[in-house]
Formats: sequence, C-alpha cells, structure tokens
Amino acid sequence: MSLPVVLISEEEIQQRVAALAERISDEYGDDDELVLVGVLKGSFIFLADLARKLTIPRTIEFIAVSSYGSGSKSTGAVRLVMDVRGNIEDKHVLIVEDIVDTGHTLKYLIGMLESHRPASVKTCALVRKAERAEVDVSVDYLGFDIGDEWVVGYGLDYAEQNRTLPYIGVVKPTD
Repeated sequence: MSLPVVLISEEEIQQRVAALAERISDEYGDDDELVLVGVLKGSFIFLADLARKLTIPRTIEFIAVSSYGSGSKSTGAVRLVMDVRGNIEDKHVLIVEDIVDTGHTLKYLIGMLESHRPASVKTCALVRKAERAEVDVSVDYLGFDIGDEWVVGYGLDYAEQNRTLPYIGVVKPTD
C-alpha cells in the first residue's frame, strides 16, 4: 500500500473538532448528564480531542462493533463486540463515530443504545460518505462529508494500519 495522500489536514480537523465541541456544549446544558459513547477502535482519537474541548459535564463510555474483517470489504452484518459498561438510563447519549459509510452500523447502535432507555440519543461522526448510504440515519454533528475513498488517519485504518496519522489521508486498498 502506498503512502496516504492528505485529504483533510491536521489543522482542518482541529478547527472542525473545536467547532463541533462548541456547538455540542451550547446545545447541552450544565445540568444535563451527557455520556459520550465512543465506537472502538476508530473513534478513540476523535473522541479524546472532542471530549477535551467540551465545556460541559460529560462522562465517557465505549462500545465495540464489527462489520469489517481485516480487509476493505464489509461483511454486511453488524456484530456487538462490547456493550457500554455504565448505566446510561435517563442520561443524554452522544454516539461518537469515526466514519458513517452505509449507515448500517450507526442505525444498529442507535437502536441498541435506545434499549438502555437514555433521555436522548444523538450522533456525532468525524466523516460521512453520503453517496454510500444504504439506510436513512441522521448525523446530528458532522465533521466532514467525503467521497467514496478509503481513508486512514485520525483513528481511521486500513487493516489496522495508519490509525495514528494526525491527518486524514486516502489510500488504495490492495485487496
């Protein structure tokens, strides 16, 4: 695999994360119990930066799902690998996702988390491939819309590689 070509710079990402954090902080009050639910593994860098920039009380939970094997093709089925560990009942939940591709994973997560009876469930995604949408699912807080390219960096990976790049870059999968 060749080196990634920069699609979204580190500076652009940091500016957008700050803007998202400001908007989220404005829309939730200091009295709301906001639980950020990071979707592992891809959201961990985005979640950390977003959480540090929020100016309201928040806690963090993690959830893990799988719809990809080790390559670039989705298996089509979403599988829960790890559920939230804390009680989210009557709390405001914000799902923090690295990428929304077909929408199946996010739709599954919304339904699954709603079964925990939170006060509300909203969504936040770093990037979205709108042209690949297969199900109707809204993203309440969106970083960037991108084309149908394989992207890595800032938590996103290809076969577990390039997650820690400070920017989002495009690669050409080899499989």
